[in-house]
Amino acid sequence: MTSDLNKKMAARLRGLRPERMIRIMEVCGTHTTEFFRTGVRDLFPENLDLIDGPGCPVCVTPNDFLDRAIEIGKTHRPVIATFGDMIKVPSSYSSLAKEKADGMEVRIVYSPIDALEMAASEPGREVMFLSVGFETTAPAEAATVIEAKKRAIKNFSLLAGNKLTPPAVEALLAAQEVKIDGFILPGHVSAVIGVAPWRFIAERHKKPCVVSGFDAPDLMMGMITLVDLVTSGRNETLNQYSRVVKDEGNIKAVEIMNRVFKTSDAQWRGIGVIPTSGLEMRDEYADFDAVRRFPVTPPPPKEAPGCRCGELLRGLIIPPACPLYGKACTPEEPVGPCMVSLEGPCAAYYRYWSK
Repeated sequence: MTSDLNKKMAARLRGLRPERMIRIMEVCGTHTTEFFRTGVRDLFPENLDLIDGPGCPVCVTPNDFLDRAIEIGKTHRPVIATFGDMIKVPSSYSSLAKEKADGMEVRIVYSPIDALEMAASEPGREVMFLSVGFETTAPAEAATVIEAKKRAIKNFSLLAGNKLTPPAVEALLAAQEVKIDGFILPGHVSAVIGVAPWRFIAERHKKPCVVSGFDAPDLMMGMITLVDLVTSGRNETLNQYSRVVKDEGNIKAVEIMNRVFKTSDAQWRGIGVIPTSGLEMRDEYADFDAVRRFPVTPPPPKEAPGCRCGELLRGLIIPPACPLYGKACTPEEPVGPCMVSLEGPCAAYYRYWSK
């Protein structure tokens, strides 16, 4: 924050004087981290509070997803291809890291196409990709399945755990567990789905919201705008990331996503089952659906005693309120997923929070 513009915005943010407590929820794990990393959070005046929401896809993925992946690994023995942040996430009884140490074939990839090319280069091995993410990553994973079918790569499959973010916000607002005055909306997700899917927040729930980018000026302007909207009683949905986000979103990406996936009810950690918030593979791509390809019966899921990730993801507490935070649960030895992912609220607090 060295430019004159940044200094002026910083002074403006610091100088806000809301007459009552204003609580803003961010719905993006990257925002969680960037508010800390950029120092913008340190500029907040009194009566302005930021609440962490369900914006980390790894964090909201329930234990039974990893339980199923591990049971498939034990029973059918595919190569499990996954993004690196899933490796240390605890399941009900184990983790991919522990299973890998015991001999399970678990490989880190950087994109779903890496997993597909792995399957193409090793036709004698089944390769199962763990598909965990929001609307940001789902189109790429759908495109990979389309490519697998086009190239007739029959030893590739996808275990779908993708989720849709607007239904989760709808569920939080309907539950009315926590007072939220406005929302900072995720720029990356909105670049795919557009602005229109968020309008229900202002129109039905009478809460202002702003689509924001991720650098310091974006974050400062988003908070300044939201405070102004809240204090003036204007329930609007604004796009302040128009250099990336178009009102209609990325129509082609959404079309690809919808070609492979259909919506389904889905379990979210700490929230429960949210209608039409998940993505499952359509029948036309059943040959690439790991759930149908590798039938298993995982053991009943269970949560780690004392872990309060679910309450964090609903905005009910902040990480230091969890009795395990920084003690039994650290990035080196995580008890819950909120401490594992770089987008998780516990990981962000652990790295940057100094109070």
